[in-house]
Amino acid sequence: MGIEIVAEMATAVADSVARVVKGKDDVIRTAVIGMLCEGHLLLEDVPGTGKTTLARALASSIDGSFARIQFTPDLLPSDVTGTSVFDARSNDFSFRPGPVFANIVLADEINRASPKTQSALLEVMAERQVTTDGVPAGVPRPFLVLATQNPVDSDGTYPLPNAQLDRFALRIGLGYPDAVAETEVLAGRRSEPEELNPVATGADFNRAVDAVREVRASDDLCRYVVDLAAATRNHPDLRLGVSPRGALTLLHAAKARAACHGRGYVVPEDVKALATSVLAHRIVPTTAAQVSRTTTTDVVEQLLAEVEIPTAASSLVR
Repeated sequence: MGIEIVAEMATAVADSVARVVKGKDDVIRTAVIGMLCEGHLLLEDVPGTGKTTLARALASSIDGSFARIQFTPDLLPSDVTGTSVFDARSNDFSFRPGPVFANIVLADEINRASPKTQSALLEVMAERQVTTDGVPAGVPRPFLVLATQNPVDSDGTYPLPNAQLDRFALRIGLGYPDAVAETEVLAGRRSEPEELNPVATGADFNRAVDAVREVRASDDLCRYVVDLAAATRNHPDLRLGVSPRGALTLLHAAKARAACHGRGYVVPEDVKALATSVLAHRIVPTTAAQVSRTTTTDVVEQLLAEVEIPTAASSLVR
């Protein structure tokens, strides 16, 4: 599949979702980029801002299967992944798939579940398979976990461990809609996710994902990503920097953004546009930084201003 077709498909999917999620074009574009780089999305915002609607609209737009898991304190790991059930007719155990066996899985309010249940997602998010009784079972492709998270100061929530946060390619927030968009919602001038006609098939989207992998990134551009990651590991306000997986995810996301813009190569602007969404949730501030109210977003934006863009990579912008 050519890059131009990838760009057209990405625009069609984003426009389709925008019929349902009003006034959030940038967030929708970022979500599509996450899907194209086969990364999982973490939506962190207050309840009622349209996170579930976004997930359902994405599934409808690519004609994909959708499953929703409501995370609660009493949810068990087997409720997420599935379990083996004894079949009296065959006198044997058979695997009954859980809700993760769908193209788009909404893990709603993921931080309300216990750490044990949260960890049930780690294997399937990283390896796209579930192992039960020693037998692996692959999930369908495309596969995306879109998790919503209430603010960590909400009652009855468990902060996600760093190992799990690192599995999410991007963290985004919908925020409240502006007055115009909210008025359209109240007036009923929007479609429902179930009313959307698919603008692409799952097979089409898989070919687009494969095409994104072929987007070129120069050695100097890769070094720029490495320099950004290294800067987080040495920053005085951070006690945990970006892992190599985080740097690789940033490069993959930059390739997806380049493809969405019809380019077969990455430019520094692709990296800078996504750095906060990809990196801010992977780094941990020091206690002193927390006291001074320095956020991880502040740190990433500071590094973007300080880390030098290689000359060869800068020439690609022109």
